[in-house]
Order: sequence, then C-alpha cells, then structure tokens
Amino acid sequence: MPQGQPVAVPEDGLTTRQRRNRALLMVHTGEMKGKSTAAFGLGLRGWNQGWDLAVFQFVKSARWRVGEEAAFRALGDLHERTGQGGPVQWHKMGEGWSWSRKQGDEQDHAEAALQGWREIARRLAARAHDLYILDEFTYPLKWGWVDTDEVVATLRDRPGHQHVVITGRDAPEALVEAADLVTHMTKVKHPMDSGQKGQRGIEW
Repeated sequence: MPQGQPVAVPEDGLTTRQRRNRALLMVHTGEMKGKSTAAFGLGLRGWNQGWDLAVFQFVKSARWRVGEEAAFRALGDLHERTGQGGPVQWHKMGEGWSWSRKQGDEQDHAEAALQGWREIARRLAARAHDLYILDEFTYPLKWGWVDTDEVVATLRDRPGHQHVVITGRDAPEALVEAADLVTHMTKVKHPMDSGQKGQRGIEW
C-alpha cells in the first residue's frame, strides 16, 4: 500500500469517496505490547477531527490508572470548555479481573463484562459515538463471557458511520474475519526478556 494507495480497486459500485469514508472495524491483537497504545493514538486522531469518542476499558482493574485515561479526560474537558476537538467518555467495565482478580468471583466478572457489552450494543444502535475503543475486549470473548457471534453480528450490522477498534491478545477468528483492518503485534525484543521491569511512561 505505497503512499496510502490501495493495491486494488474493487468493483463494488461505490465511488472513491464512498469507499474512503466507510466505517471500519479494526482489531489490534498479538502477544506484544502496543495494541492499546495504537488504539489510543487512533483516538487522538479522531478527537482532532472532532469525533465523539468513547473508550470502554474491559479488563484491567477499575483501580488501574493508565496514562491515556488522564490525557483523554483532559481532552474531554478541553472540548467542553472551548469546543476544540470532540467529546470524550471513558468507562471502566471491569471489576478488577484478568491481571489481578481480587474483587468478586468469575460469575461476577462475566456478568460485568456482559453488561458492558450490552451498553455498547445499545449505543451502537443509537449511533451515540463516532469512534469506540473497546480496550482488552478480546478477553471476555476468549473466556466465553460474551458471545463472539453476537458481537460480530452487532458490529457488522451497526448503523451509520461508527468506527470500532478492539484490542487484546488471542482475538477470535470470527472477529478477525469480520474486521476491515487487523494488526498483529509480534514480539521481536522486549526489555523484560533481560529482566527489566515495566516503567512509568512506557508501560503506564
């Protein structure tokens, strides 16, 4: 895809503008770091375009503070004060599951994940946002807490012009197949391989 040009032009009856402005389903998966980072970078681009942005953070504990959250909340405040950029919402859908399951049992976590997905589906039907970032959403799908086929059907049939990006390891094959853009983060080297722990500004 040199210089942003497509390698082929399909005979789908659409104009170049219609094809260019088609809403996308994007998946960032793989074992390496950078999946959420890339999604939040996309969010920054969308915010600059004036898009209505909603982040749904699915797995990390509600107490876990990622640096992007503070930045995006500040951008949301800036929009409210000045009109610059677009509105921002940030929702923590988990109850301390995945990396450190301390609050509630697995049934509680599964129910929280399912309720989170139900809220997203409701907003998609209402065309509530321009860009949805479903951070770490592959895990509830992998664990069977949320039905993958239902998610794929809802995303495929979503109305209007709503972009969706989903992050997390082990994306289900059905989701990968349905997506318009799939990036697989593959590890070549990582500081932790040589015993270095995560650090501020890099991991959080």
